[in-house]
Amino acid sequence: MFDYTEAFSRNIGWVTETEQEVLRSKRIALAGMGGVGAQYLLTLTRLGIGRFNISDFDIYELANFNRQAGATMSHLHHPKVQVMADMALDINPELDLRRFPDGVCTENVNEFLMDVDLYIDTIDFFALDVRRAVFAACAEKRIPAITVAPIGMGAALLAFLPGKMTFEEYFRMEGQPEDEQLLRFLLGLSPARLQMPYVVDDTRVDLSAHKVPSTPMGCELCAGVAATNALKILLNRGDVIAAPRGLHFDAYRNKLKQTWRPWGNHNPIQQLGLKIARRRFSENLARSGAEAKAAPASPLE
Repeated sequence: MFDYTEAFSRNIGWVTETEQEVLRSKRIALAGMGGVGAQYLLTLTRLGIGRFNISDFDIYELANFNRQAGATMSHLHHPKVQVMADMALDINPELDLRRFPDGVCTENVNEFLMDVDLYIDTIDFFALDVRRAVFAACAEKRIPAITVAPIGMGAALLAFLPGKMTFEEYFRMEGQPEDEQLLRFLLGLSPARLQMPYVVDDTRVDLSAHKVPSTPMGCELCAGVAATNALKILLNRGDVIAAPRGLHFDAYRNKLKQTWRPWGNHNPIQQLGLKIARRRFSENLARSGAEAKAAPASPLE
């Protein structure tokens, strides 16, 4: 027989019994059940969060196996939102779960954020239009919103809190073409760029093809950082690092860096970083094009 108090009793000591009941009453929105979203749902469920709005329109594929908590042979080709809902309910069968199996879009963002106390960004890296719409709605509704990016073998945190710098004010994507938006998002997430010294093949960072490498360690580190900041926000205790401040921890390099970028991507340091990133991106495109031309013709052509 399930008993909430007993199931999460080992949290007590780090939170009080009263705070545990507060967490039980809170609702968190997670707009994606992929690499970080699935880990967040399970970690937050074990923290004792009692209510979630979760979304995803995708199914599990073999390419998900290196990082996604629900990606197993028994779940291959199954809907991610259903698999992860079942896994969370297996931890806490009393969960109040609202499911959005068609994903989040501009038409349902208000319903997705209904009754939400905190939004944690779990949208696919390349889905910038939807991401911007959700963060804009959070700012309008004064819902705190955080994003923790799995960068290499580390985690990079940004928090956008009511009354403080917004997502758009930080990333400055309005009116920019997609490639520029992607560069601004990537560099804005990790201005310290702690991951760069151990990239062994930067051609695998292919923004134009919507493919970037990932690690399971990055996703799991993000879950710890996201859940810790969720606890601080929901219980209103502890320092939350809010944009334009950020935090980047890289386990591979044993480094922790607090970042500060006033004006976000309009900061002169960020502008220089973006200039370098644009040149590197153009060189990678040119190299990829040259390699494609030099490749022997396929016997099927």
